[in-house]
Amino acid sequence: MILLEADHIKHYVKSRLLLNIEQLKIYKNDRIGLVGPNGSGKTTLLHILAGKVSPEKGRVTCHVMCELLPQLKRTDTTKSGGEVTQAYITKALVKDSGLLFADEPTTNLDTKHMEWLEEILHEWKGSFVIVSHDRAFLDAICTTIWEIDEGIIKEYKGNYSFYVNQKELEQQHQKVEYEKYEKKKKQLEDAMQLKEKKANRATKTPKTVSKSEAKIIGAKPYFAKKQKKLQKTAKALETRLEKLEKVEKIKEMPPLKMDLPHVDVNQDKMVIRVEGVEGKIGERILWEKTQFYIRGGEKLAIIGPNGSGKTTLVKKIINQDDGITISPTVKVGYFSQNLNILDVNKSILENVSFSSKQSETLIRTVLARLHFFRDDVHKKVDVLSGGERVKVALAKIFVSDINTLILDEPTSFLDIEAVRALEGLLKEYDGTILFVSHDRRFIETIATSILEFVHPEINLFEGTYKQFKESKQINKQDSMEEKRLVIETKIAEILSRLSIEPCEQLEREFQRLLIEKRKLND
Repeated sequence: MILLEADHIKHYVKSRLLLNIEQLKIYKNDRIGLVGPNGSGKTTLLHILAGKVSPEKGRVTCHVMCELLPQLKRTDTTKSGGEVTQAYITKALVKDSGLLFADEPTTNLDTKHMEWLEEILHEWKGSFVIVSHDRAFLDAICTTIWEIDEGIIKEYKGNYSFYVNQKELEQQHQKVEYEKYEKKKKQLEDAMQLKEKKANRATKTPKTVSKSEAKIIGAKPYFAKKQKKLQKTAKALETRLEKLEKVEKIKEMPPLKMDLPHVDVNQDKMVIRVEGVEGKIGERILWEKTQFYIRGGEKLAIIGPNGSGKTTLVKKIINQDDGITISPTVKVGYFSQNLNILDVNKSILENVSFSSKQSETLIRTVLARLHFFRDDVHKKVDVLSGGERVKVALAKIFVSDINTLILDEPTSFLDIEAVRALEGLLKEYDGTILFVSHDRRFIETIATSILEFVHPEINLFEGTYKQFKESKQINKQDSMEEKRLVIETKIAEILSRLSIEPCEQLEREFQRLLIEKRKLND
């Protein structure tokens, strides 16, 4: 059953053709993730499909009631961003709509509430199209991915991971086709040059023809005829070369090797010590006195619910509050969402180079990895989008004269490609990294250890995010088994008492325990 049809959609931003879509169809039970770079038109497309914006050309026909969940801007200062988002989502989903369009619904949600939203969408009976930069979220809920690039939609069946695999296969195919194209091009160029060279030599008298023979047969007409034939062949080769379908070369990013101060000295040594540090805001206790150590070269993910004190801890470390000791060989670079480290009147390259001792070649390599190519680096910061400014700030800190990165929510405002590019840089970084994030795939890719806020404690887990999740699952199963044993012991005890002195109170308790046991088993 078709829920929505869009035909011949064209939409412009000033003179730029933003959307150029021949046809889109949404069917019953579709779970679609819409991905693409910042500024590619994802939000505009959602608004057009939801009937909030009219396209300049084309039409949209919707056969069911639809609901649009736009990007949220927090206006209620008495609630946290996460609380506002949850209320907005709940309000949208209780409506009896057959089709939901949601633009970044995980904004401001911590991991617990992202998983809550995943469960709700799994149970929801309608279809949806969702824009999200959270890859784990797209993996969990989507069965189709729409990729928007240069205004055109390309459809991939499967979740986000399957889409990535398909893209990688496409790139491998393109690489093979490019190599074939280059080989064929060279063959044609070499053959053409050879024919042209022979044509140029055709005016000379060949050694096999004597002077007397040349007088009889006439050398000039013979060689003119031969030269014309060779030139014709060369022209045919040139035409074939012009008609040869061009294949673009895949951009391969150069490897990164940075010269970081004291990085070898710090490797595997205790470089940050946190001993007996408590977190409080007024009378409210964020966490009780805690103790942990960070080694040089470690990549530590700091995770936990919104408002649990993650940023408070980060600031305590940066300020070296009481109980926190940082090795003298540690040089810290700190990234937060406050982008005041950038001079908007200077270029990208000037901003990033200002506090760096790295070579311009390496700086340009880092910028290219973040998709600032060639002359892009000379753009002034004041013309950049919010996401682009975040990338410039990250690049500036990354190449500064430091060996320890502290990053507070570095993936906010970045599109998926930018997040993957940042992952590539951080994986190759030889220094120490502490980062706060709710992006599960980002944590899984980068972290070598996990610092978890579980009120009122902070717990350090030495291992990857995958190992951390497996450990939590084992602990949960152990805890459930302990509860089951306790319940079974109580049931046995009550059965024994009921056989001796039956009463209504014991019977009610017996029934309650049976229900509790059934829930645990389920």
